[in-house]
Amino acid sequence: MHPPLTLHRHPVCAEIIEEFQKCHLEHPITKFFGECTELKIKLDRCFRQEKALKRKANFEQSKKLKERLQALRKETAENDS
Repeated sequence: MHPPLTLHRHPVCAEIIEEFQKCHLEHPITKFFGECTELKIKLDRCFRQEKALKRKANFEQSKKLKERLQALRKETAENDS
């Protein structure tokens, strides 16, 4: 199973998504017998890579936020003292 294949949500995988959708349109019956399986595997790999990139970016963003919050807590603790 894969997420919805909207191009604007998956710009990294847009080319593979288009190929996969084209394969499904061109092979309406044989898609059930593995005609588009190779593209599906490529698509799954691409989604995994895209997810890893997003995870890394979110982690970096959370680190910056934690540092900012710690600085604010330290500052308020110093002001209260």
